[in-house]
Amino acid sequence: MMNIVIIGTRGIPNHYGGFEQCAQHLALELTAMGHRVSVYNPHNHPWKEAMWQGVHIIHCKDPENRIGTAGQFVYDFRCIMDSRKRNFDIILNLGYTSSSVWSRLFPKKPVLITNMDGLEWKRSKYSKRVQAFLRYAEKLAVKHSDELVADSRGIESYLKEKYKANAHYIAYGAIPFESPDQQQLAKFNLQPFSYNMLVARMEPENNIEIILEGARLSHSTLPFLIIGNTENTYGKYLTGKYGTDPRFIFGGPVYEPGLINNLRYFSNIYFHGHSVGGTNPSLLEAMACMCSIAAHHNTFNEAILGADALYFSSAEDVSQICGQKSRTSAVQIETQHNFEKIKALYSWSGIAGQYEQLMKESLKRKYGSQ
Repeated sequence: MMNIVIIGTRGIPNHYGGFEQCAQHLALELTAMGHRVSVYNPHNHPWKEAMWQGVHIIHCKDPENRIGTAGQFVYDFRCIMDSRKRNFDIILNLGYTSSSVWSRLFPKKPVLITNMDGLEWKRSKYSKRVQAFLRYAEKLAVKHSDELVADSRGIESYLKEKYKANAHYIAYGAIPFESPDQQQLAKFNLQPFSYNMLVARMEPENNIEIILEGARLSHSTLPFLIIGNTENTYGKYLTGKYGTDPRFIFGGPVYEPGLINNLRYFSNIYFHGHSVGGTNPSLLEAMACMCSIAAHHNTFNEAILGADALYFSSAEDVSQICGQKSRTSAVQIETQHNFEKIKALYSWSGIAGQYEQLMKESLKRKYGSQ
């Protein structure tokens, strides 16, 4: 049995995003394998108990709600300092943005495994100064981690070329969706396979404006559902520019798995515009829901989807795609291929097994026979 802790997230059960979902699934799977698993949670997380489904929860004070982004650095510092008091074998650090500056403070005994996330410094929402810091943070994470995990082949290659670092490719996971219920569509007054959609954070590198502009230019009369929080500056810009088109439905964020999975499953075309990072969770979830997918044409998306998707690079491409139907026999073959990929390559039990194997091997590398 290994004593494992997951650090660097906003805690479990997931109330935020991708890394939190990853932490949740890995914690549950590794616990089921017989390991002692702990997860650091901010003190203001909705879950207040010391245990969650067999996972130990360590509550740590997080000032982010009071002082903004700087609070993430304070929270990570406090989690790292707390970890020095405990007898962990493995520290699994999900991301590096606000933790790598404290790299020297991680306890020396445990193996430190860092999931390197995507190319954070490429995100256009960041200023040049912040992008420079993120490059520095990335360098620190590579230098001070015992093992690196890349969740896409593209990130694995980048780390090899940039730092001569041998990262371990372990993808993200998803759960096959096999219980569709079209009554869930009533919330948005939609009909099965008669609307297009996207799910994304409102950020420029997710190419949302290209998608919406293409949909606006198209002759398609189908509704277009946009799921994501539009309260940030870019989100408000998009709602201001496209909110008057009656085809667009800005549905806000949806966190309830049953609802979001049914919305994906019954969509006509699911647009995935993400262009920065590794294996994006929402792409795998769309595959798991048997969506007909139109993805931004880049190496990250193509590595996952291969020939089983449509691709776009411009609003004109999107415009042509919008009028296509998703229930043709050829498209159904593609969606079935993607669904089978989820079961064969991206199951959470399989992903957790790969993490477990890496943890065992890394302990042997660091300490010899265990």
